[in-house]
Amino acid sequence: YASLVTTNAARHRLVAGKPKNLLEFGLRRAQGPDGGISASRYSYMGGFDATSNVAAGRLFGIPIRGTHSHAFVSSFLGLDEIIDKALSSSDGSNKCEDFVSLVENWLVKIQGASSLRGSFGETNQSELAAFTSYALAFPNSFLALVDTYDVMRSGVPNFCAVALALNDMGYKAVGIRLDSGDLAYLSIETRKFFCAIEKEFGVVGFGKTNITASNDLNEETIDALNKQGHEVDSFGIGTYLVTCYAQAALGCVFKLVEINKQPRIKLSEDVTKVSIPCKKRCYRLYGKEGYPLVDIMTGQDEPSPKVGERILCRHPFIESKRAHVVPQHVEELLKCYWPGNSSVQREELPSLNENRSRCMRQLERMRPDHLRKLNPTPYKV
Repeated sequence: YASLVTTNAARHRLVAGKPKNLLEFGLRRAQGPDGGISASRYSYMGGFDATSNVAAGRLFGIPIRGTHSHAFVSSFLGLDEIIDKALSSSDGSNKCEDFVSLVENWLVKIQGASSLRGSFGETNQSELAAFTSYALAFPNSFLALVDTYDVMRSGVPNFCAVALALNDMGYKAVGIRLDSGDLAYLSIETRKFFCAIEKEFGVVGFGKTNITASNDLNEETIDALNKQGHEVDSFGIGTYLVTCYAQAALGCVFKLVEINKQPRIKLSEDVTKVSIPCKKRCYRLYGKEGYPLVDIMTGQDEPSPKVGERILCRHPFIESKRAHVVPQHVEELLKCYWPGNSSVQREELPSLNENRSRCMRQLERMRPDHLRKLNPTPYKV
């Protein structure tokens, strides 16, 4: 499961591209609480930036990101429900006793802005109340879900009013989340709205406010968004990530190959199920361009491959598949952290962040044709 989810996460990272933020949103669709915790950990290892699973954040130190639900927005009726309206500035130097009025004033200014005139009318006041209440509770991490009623005619203008009020108090709103509709079109229109706000009111950087998209995203939908053109900065991916919808299980099997220094073999009429006896070492051989050429297994006591020395690499089962390789760099892949001997102290295991960095580093070294979605070149082992 660890390899499966990490691989799935890495594939989503490859299709999204390095600059985009990837958020794991899969807890409610995962196979139980322990499946959800594992998925958060291995998604982070495979290249995701954060999780909405706060338990995983506490256990493993994974950055946590999230926003409120549609239910939160629809639970409000109006601004008069907000009792505590005061908000201190970010540096604590002053206090706004009526943050709600500040938000309402900004909404009036936005409605009257010449560059935005006619783009929307009256916004949903219960949604505005929800956003204002959320901002009062989380002024440093205000990220609003804007599609409960109407994205462009209510959600985005309401978000901007609250964000500009927060800006007056020294806070910077995180951004918005789109969870339905045409994500490419809505992200582009939202970006135009943000840029118009920056130009109209001189709020530096507002045009670059983060846009997050969710709603059953997977490799194919992200690839389609990339081809259409979009303005999404972050993708929240849940179901297709943690359930590994594209491939539900990874068929790896462990077999006994040696016990008490005696080789062991499993025989089968199916040649791919015949195990290769003896304890082994595993190496990755790199070419002069810096790309990995092949991974090879050797017996534990065989001499290791050496830089600049020609070595014959053979396929375990197909006699005709063989290649002579002159490695420019040799990396040993298999490391023993504890040999099973009680007199030998176990080496310290790498941290989650170290594993994540190694995973990303290894993927960056691979030749692009090995990683492409359509007809990838098989990697030699």
